[in-house]
Amino acid sequence: MQIRLNCLCALTLLCGALLFVSGCTPAEEETSTTEAAGGSPSGTRKIGFSALTLKNPFFKIIADSVTEEGQANGFEVTVNDAERDVNTQSKHIDNYIAQGVSAIIINPADRVAIGPAIRKANEAGIPVFTCDLQCTAEDAKIAGHIGTDNYQGGRLAGEAMIEALGDGGGQVLILHFKQANSCVLRVKGFMEVVEAHNKGRKSGMIEVVAELEGGGLRDEGFRATSDALQAHPNLAGVFAINDPSALGAWTALKQADKVGQITIIGFDGQLEGKQAILEGKIYADPIQFPKQMGQVSVRNIMAYLDGKEFEQTTLIPTKIYKKADAENDPELQRGEAAPAEVPTEE
Repeated sequence: MQIRLNCLCALTLLCGALLFVSGCTPAEEETSTTEAAGGSPSGTRKIGFSALTLKNPFFKIIADSVTEEGQANGFEVTVNDAERDVNTQSKHIDNYIAQGVSAIIINPADRVAIGPAIRKANEAGIPVFTCDLQCTAEDAKIAGHIGTDNYQGGRLAGEAMIEALGDGGGQVLILHFKQANSCVLRVKGFMEVVEAHNKGRKSGMIEVVAELEGGGLRDEGFRATSDALQAHPNLAGVFAINDPSALGAWTALKQADKVGQITIIGFDGQLEGKQAILEGKIYADPIQFPKQMGQVSVRNIMAYLDGKEFEQTTLIPTKIYKKADAENDPELQRGEAAPAEVPTEE
């Protein structure tokens, strides 16, 4: 009898062990499948977005768009403000890696110096997508980019400056932000148009007398323009690489009692920029479409994680926006925060 009981107990223990092993296997397989599909062990897919600066409404629109589109498609979205600091943004990327996010989106705070942080994400198997601003660092793998055709926009800005200054030409200040590849391309396009305009001329030339760091912000744009007015009292125009720095330039002109004497060309087409064009503070803007950038970034992430093909680099053309456009813009009547969007091609 004792032998039979011992055998029965052994059989019971063996069956229990088999059930335990078979019960664990599906869970392990599910975790492995989820992680391979770009999700966390809990099954939630996550996106980490490090914005260049949320003080600039343009990047706030992108952040809101990424959050809205991501959540609508089942992603948990974390947004952080890099405050234009590459070290801060690098820490964001380190945190996203530690959290095991499915994908990372950044507006690079520095087009080259962000490279090592991106390479860490590459080594961890986490795809990095850039939005608006591009990364030019060697050996940093970018899974996809959506942004503006900044070179084309810079050319439009140059044409607008030529139109505004007319036959008289004059001295021009550029408010730059050289950390951003997008701004480098804007200035390149602007300069090429101006140089082509000047070629063969004996009068009416446009002379770029200074390229100063405007930081892409009002305060820095104000200080840089104030300094330029001291060094170059005969300025005829200012090309600012975005709306905040353009509005900072206008404040400097107002303080120097030179409003109406110097033409400002901006870039972006934010609501505040459009309003300034309506009021005659800014002559024109090549406008961008930040909401579309955020939406396409998330859609590209979805395609990447699902193993589907997508356009790895998408550059959205700008269009010139002047006072006549502002006077007929329903957005200014509605008071909405985001620029009107161009239709998205399916």
